[in-house]
Amino acid sequence: MNNNYIFFLLLLTMISVHSQNKETVYIWPDKTPSNDQIIEKTTQSRVSSGMITKITEVKYPSFTVYKPKSISNGVGVIVNPGGGYNILAIDLEGEEVAEWLTELGYTVFLLKYSVPKKEAEALNDLKRTIRIVRNDAEKYKIDAAKIGVLGFSAGGSLSARASTLYNKETYTEIDAIDTVSSRPDFSVLIYPAYLDKGENYSITPELKITKNTPPMFVFATSDDAHGNSSLVIAKALNDARVPVELHFLTDGGHGYGLRTGNVAAEAWPKLLEAWLKKTLLN
Repeated sequence: MNNNYIFFLLLLTMISVHSQNKETVYIWPDKTPSNDQIIEKTTQSRVSSGMITKITEVKYPSFTVYKPKSISNGVGVIVNPGGGYNILAIDLEGEEVAEWLTELGYTVFLLKYSVPKKEAEALNDLKRTIRIVRNDAEKYKIDAAKIGVLGFSAGGSLSARASTLYNKETYTEIDAIDTVSSRPDFSVLIYPAYLDKGENYSITPELKITKNTPPMFVFATSDDAHGNSSLVIAKALNDARVPVELHFLTDGGHGYGLRTGNVAAEAWPKLLEAWLKKTLLN
């Protein structure tokens, strides 16, 4: 058999496996790209944690499904990268995190929410995603009562907003999926930002925390310019008697994802893994 033909068959197999393992879902039925339209714009740059890939514009919000690499534990995690609501740090705070979680048995939904400067649209994107995932829980082989959000920086802000504004309808219902609950069952905030926009750096007034707010895991460091966000939301959750686990380290800064070489980046995954097991799997 011709070697070029064999290579072609192998390439097709690889593409097929890749597509089976990573499904892309566009979340708004009237906003999907045609073949001649640019789906997203990306750039690369170097930061303290190394090279990162940034999505600078998202016109067609979508999520990518990452199936568990080990035995599924039935838990779904919607991952929200950060980037100041201006860009998405799609590899550092998205793809790399998704790969790690799938090794632990989680089914991951990596959200590419609307940017730049579309905070209201981003919230709607996440709420719609939660509804789609819950509606299709059987398809994804997850428990409809074990679907949570995990966000970094602005993605942490977005996750907190979705966790506290699920009862507020922020867009017009378009189909039956929008009758499904958009409340996350748990929320993970890693070095979240913009949660202390209240008077004297108190909690952002938009966030409405009640006893029904989902349990949260919060991680940040004292040398992070946004560190106060973690402190104020942890206090508000505790005051409302919502289960919260806060880890606040001395060093680490901001925007490190889970890349090695940073004490905070090496700490939070182990702490989160233990919290998830305790909260969802026991």
